[in-house]
Amino acid sequence: MTDVRGSFEHREAEPGRQVPGTPCWTSLLVHDLEAIKEFYGSLFGWTYHSPGMRQLGPYVRAALDGHDVAGIGELPPDRQHANAWTTYLASDDADASAEWVHCSGGTLGVGPLAAEDAGRLVLASDPAGASFGVWQGRRLWDARPAGHPAGPGHPVWHELVTHDASAMLKFYRALFGYEAKPAGDAQTDKLVLHVDGRPVASVTGAGPALRQPHWLTYFEVADVDAAAARVGALGGRVVTAPHRTPAGRTATVADPEGAVFALRSAP
Repeated sequence: MTDVRGSFEHREAEPGRQVPGTPCWTSLLVHDLEAIKEFYGSLFGWTYHSPGMRQLGPYVRAALDGHDVAGIGELPPDRQHANAWTTYLASDDADASAEWVHCSGGTLGVGPLAAEDAGRLVLASDPAGASFGVWQGRRLWDARPAGHPAGPGHPVWHELVTHDASAMLKFYRALFGYEAKPAGDAQTDKLVLHVDGRPVASVTGAGPALRQPHWLTYFEVADVDAAAARVGALGGRVVTAPHRTPAGRTATVADPEGAVFALRSAP
């Protein structure tokens, strides 16, 4: 069985460089920034600081032990938006990636856009409608020292949940050159994406009944059952009850504004 317990620990090929195709950041747009900060702060122990990047409105980075782990931005009051965590994939050329997305059936939402002096970003959707980001720049976010392990509250895995895994693989493989391998789970249509021989993300085919394809961020917790109960107590809800998987105990939950994410503890 393919080991899908990989994470952001895939190291850069050179100092500061993120290997193209590697998930390198996760962020969320919300309607009530202060309320959502309180929810995730209580759940994961996050603290917050403002990086000063305000092109898209009020924005904070969540941090643990001095290392940035995620971003949360606030939407304008008059803007309706389906709340969802967005996975960013590293690129050597955000402009070229954006052009490829546009020419290959995807949709560009924002950018390419300069993110102050840190790099360039793109927000896009794949042909099935799953939103994702592209980031070109130095590794300034989630800046744990090399070899520093992830821990509770850190994002540890990213999964594309879509209608047809094989069909959508063609889009992402052409964009980032992924090698794909079966996950080894006979009960699901799941492929594991590899970069330079390392697992970095997965694609799961959920069939035509899936309402909206999306990228799902997994956050590590010490106790999935306790964390899922805590989500409910904080005003969120449990979407899929805690259960065992080859990668560890997992639950899918939603925050008070409906953004879905996953909780996972190591086997």
